[in-house]
Amino acid sequence: MKWSKQEILGRFHKIPSLRFEDQQLTSFGGLVVFQALFQHLDLKARLRTCFRHWEGSESYGPHRIVLWLIVHLLLGFRRLRDVDYYRDDPLVQRLLGLRCLPDVATISRTLRRMGQTHVQQLRRLLRELVLAGLLRERFARITLDFDGSVLSTQGHAEGTAVGFNPNKKGARSYYPLFCTVAPTGQFLDFHHRPGNSHDRNGALEFMMDCFDHVRNTCPQAVLESRMDSAFFDREILNLMDLYGVGCTISVPFERLPVLKQMIEDRRRWKRIDGSYSYFESDWQPKSWHGRYRFLFIRQRVRRQTKGALQLDLFRPSDFDYDYRVLVTNKRESARHVVCFHHGRGSQEALFGQARQHTGLDLIPTRRLHGNQVVTLCAMMAHNLGRELQMLATERTSRAGAKRPAAWIFQSLDTLRHRFIQRAGRLVNPQGDLTLILSPNPMVEHDVVDFLEALEEAA
Repeated sequence: MKWSKQEILGRFHKIPSLRFEDQQLTSFGGLVVFQALFQHLDLKARLRTCFRHWEGSESYGPHRIVLWLIVHLLLGFRRLRDVDYYRDDPLVQRLLGLRCLPDVATISRTLRRMGQTHVQQLRRLLRELVLAGLLRERFARITLDFDGSVLSTQGHAEGTAVGFNPNKKGARSYYPLFCTVAPTGQFLDFHHRPGNSHDRNGALEFMMDCFDHVRNTCPQAVLESRMDSAFFDREILNLMDLYGVGCTISVPFERLPVLKQMIEDRRRWKRIDGSYSYFESDWQPKSWHGRYRFLFIRQRVRRQTKGALQLDLFRPSDFDYDYRVLVTNKRESARHVVCFHHGRGSQEALFGQARQHTGLDLIPTRRLHGNQVVTLCAMMAHNLGRELQMLATERTSRAGAKRPAAWIFQSLDTLRHRFIQRAGRLVNPQGDLTLILSPNPMVEHDVVDFLEALEEAA
């Protein structure tokens, strides 16, 4: 349709006067979708069971504070005090089942009273929600990735310590170990540790628990795992063999002179593609029982040329090789093993999204268990965004060698801009509660599709 210039352009000069009234206006009209999701998951009741042994009868129960934290992070806020900017929002109040949102002092007191039992119950609920999705989708292969992530603080929170911190050297931090599920891009569980812990600290028991939970829920699925060089250990490899988990682990070959010598002596490398080549060996490190499959990989990379260039003749290009070694118990071809291991980069992207969009790196209190609860709420907020998209969109075709996510996920920040942060008005004509949004066809399409998908899944 062609529009005339008079229909397109307008002259607006007057600045409108301001008036603040209670009009039942909401800034987060898209939260109606998460209200339907919470009802589908029965999230409020399940959170209440996590705190059934809570002592006291406050107006704001701990399950409501935890639910508020999840919603707070879903909306993109980070500081607890930011609740003051939307405490009058009627849709947030309805989502939480409250007529008045708690103040910062109430939230802080509740977090301070959190104990180890409450943390364990929230971890159990987090696992149950993820495992229910895995059971529903019936994946033939389930890939679990393990890695640690530094959570820095400028204060002296309980349980923090000075350790490895590439971004804020010398700062106190936590260093939890996370388990993520590659097909769904969700957090399955975490093992909390101080900042001076090694990656393998508590890793063996934590991995066993994760494998047991997934195996008991999805006994038909083939389990796989990928880890970096910090997990290169005989006990971990033995655990993988015991549980029948196909794994790849990066090898710190620079600390093993024998492997370095094998690379230097090698003259013939087998081609994988234009960048990668390899050779393999069944090698047994000292004090180990049994041999393992070691893949020696080199990557052809372009090096920057420094100094004067003969521009009138040619631009020289220097090529060199980067080397890495993998140990694996998988019997597939080297090409598939290398692609599978390279797929663990998706976990780093998952950490980045959770930090940026759901506050995974927040440490708002001085109490250890309170900070653990906030971390769990951040993980749950991330998972709920993925769960919503899993219920509303179709899975992609069969998984590739890198084991990517089975859906094309949008980040929570994208969902906020598309439909969550939409102004609306709650009205009640003839007793029929109605949320009125602006007539944007794209917003209407997204909201209606999500609501219809949740209704079908109920």
